[in-house]
Amino acid sequence: MVDEEQRLAALTQLGVLDTPPDERVDRVTRLAKEMFGVPMVSVTLVDRDRQWRKSQIGLGGIEAPREDAFCDYTVRQSRMVVVEDAAADEEFAANPFVAGDPHLRFYAGHPLYAPGGEPVGTLCVIDTVPRRFTPSQGELLRDLASWVQAELSRDEELDHAEIIQRALQPHRLPRIPGYEIAAGAAARGRLSGDFYDLVPRDGALRVTLADAMGKGAGPAIVAAGVRASLRTAPGRTLAEAVAGADRLVEEDLGDTGMFVTAVHADIDTRSGGIELVDAGHGLAIIVRADGGWEHLRSAGLPLGMGTGEAAEREPVSAALRPGDCFACSSDGLLDVLDPADPFADFARLVREHGPDGAVRSAIALMRDTRAADDITVVVVRREA
Repeated sequence: MVDEEQRLAALTQLGVLDTPPDERVDRVTRLAKEMFGVPMVSVTLVDRDRQWRKSQIGLGGIEAPREDAFCDYTVRQSRMVVVEDAAADEEFAANPFVAGDPHLRFYAGHPLYAPGGEPVGTLCVIDTVPRRFTPSQGELLRDLASWVQAELSRDEELDHAEIIQRALQPHRLPRIPGYEIAAGAAARGRLSGDFYDLVPRDGALRVTLADAMGKGAGPAIVAAGVRASLRTAPGRTLAEAVAGADRLVEEDLGDTGMFVTAVHADIDTRSGGIELVDAGHGLAIIVRADGGWEHLRSAGLPLGMGTGEAAEREPVSAALRPGDCFACSSDGLLDVLDPADPFADFARLVREHGPDGAVRSAIALMRDTRAADDITVVVVRREA
């Protein structure tokens, strides 16, 4: 039985209600939409008389009454709730959200828990047509909900581990004719496990940027292991390398709830072709020479949430034309960019300052603001 007053106190203590949009959470909702193929996704927090959406797609607003809400039912049950066809379900057929607008038929929601274990909200996927929901999809929804919980519960009490942080950074950047390469990282008095790596190999530049989630020195140790795994057997494909790192995190740390978001990419230094595997990171872009920019990502779960199969890590492809920049950051950069459109702001930094200037500007922004996390930035420009 859920203690409502204790639950509401935990929700208040979380300090998330009525806060601005957060790209860290938004990327989980985008990924859920792609992976489940549904038109509506929501990260919903259930307040005393309302449901407030920290992130949503397709629902048309950030707030709705709590009464009769499917998410309220899920929170009260404190378990995953799946309704494959609400119109045929006695519990929900007369629900006003089913009988009336928006005529919901399918709902799957997993509770989100506060650090003390109180159910404070849900991650839910919704459709207006009936759907089958398999056990493997249930496991996926559970994993994505765990990811959202980690993002909502971030705190400021991570240990200092500056020696490990420095050890994860390349001592020098590679020099490749026809390319300008810049990268940098800055700590904000704590260790998040960010790292980047740039390795020339067989006519390509292999670029890695990753962020191990969690508290204390543990993320740095995990990041070191992931970096070593991705560097092992350089002849492996991107998908094979990421699948191997996925198995490492899952097998060694699966019971800790720790996971790693990562971008692992090859840039063909002769043609400019890019292949990229995105493990839940979602923070890579191409800034075009004509001033435009493109989001570059694949739909993959973070390391430690997948199955360790290369088939699930197929890369996406793009072309880096003369004058274009490939740019990627850790999510600490989101703290200092325009929250209304952080990717456009990131593209502006790259466009206006070039690779080295963009890296220096990002680090300067962190030092000039109250950024909550470390920042790591990599920019590679193909010369015109």
